[in-house]
Amino acid sequence: MEYRTLGNSGAVVSNYALGTMTFGAEATEETSHAILDGYVAAGGNFLDTADVYTAGASEEIIGRWLKKRPDARDSVVLASKGRFPMGTSPNDVGTSRRHLTRALDDSLRRLGVEQIDLYQMHAWDPITPLEETLRFLHDAVSCGKIAYYGFSNFLGWQLTKAVHVARAHGWNMPVTLQPQYSLLVREIESEIVPAALDAGIGLLPWSPLGGGWLTGKYKRDEPPTGATRLGENPARGMEAWRERNDNPRTWDVLGTVADIAADHGANSSQVALAWVSSRPAVTSVILGARTIKQLADNLAAAELELSKGEIQRLTAASEPQLGVYPYGPKAREQRSRKLEGGR
Repeated sequence: MEYRTLGNSGAVVSNYALGTMTFGAEATEETSHAILDGYVAAGGNFLDTADVYTAGASEEIIGRWLKKRPDARDSVVLASKGRFPMGTSPNDVGTSRRHLTRALDDSLRRLGVEQIDLYQMHAWDPITPLEETLRFLHDAVSCGKIAYYGFSNFLGWQLTKAVHVARAHGWNMPVTLQPQYSLLVREIESEIVPAALDAGIGLLPWSPLGGGWLTGKYKRDEPPTGATRLGENPARGMEAWRERNDNPRTWDVLGTVADIAADHGANSSQVALAWVSSRPAVTSVILGARTIKQLADNLAAAELELSKGEIQRLTAASEPQLGVYPYGPKAREQRSRKLEGGR
């Protein structure tokens, strides 16, 4: 396992984090605890959860594991999130001081800890003034309830605005952003990655396997069946499956991933994860697992070293299909020429 600083902070985390959205839903508590044990034994030290994961059950499962493993609390970096509804009241949602005060206290209680290492806003709140949210986070750091804070699912301009507002007021600065990022979803490279690099923000990619597509388990024009998320519950997104299945780029990417995996004696998941981990600004890639076997397969990516040429092949095959100005191929080519040759 490789270790990197958590964005622009001094905290150090493994380059693969354990996402716990499956805990209490697709993984029983017994299995979840076994997954946690296996992850830590492999050298992982970064756990990511959220209050809305299984309506708080994920945090509770982690809390009971920490109680059984008091040694683990000193070694793991614990991250959670708040923003989405945990009740039916109009004030049970958002990033207002009122909601976050209760959300943070409830997360601390469920986790059984006095401090959350990284507390993240799960999404942008268009209603609450940004100053109110950032002042709450600054105060939460000051009183010791959280060590650092970050965001999830923010756009580039939202991230940049938050950085500048915090700096202007002299408040604690954000350190991370969780975006969706994979070989099949690279659109964040247009605005979000440059914004993160400019601010020294570390990226924590979620869904690095493209919702299961990059595992290599899907076949062209064959709707998923059996022990897959879509196979077990087609309502989860068959329309999105059809859209991705009908896109030739999908199969170009999967073919390239499979070829490189075969060269290494690895599987497709490991290649896809290694590529994401190698990208600029990425601090830690969030792994999800429903079983011990899934965890072990994914953690093996930490031992896989892709060559520069292999990374270039994967990057070329997965080039985002963006429109024209300002993000299309011509616009990117013009920007590159100007960067290389001046004005």
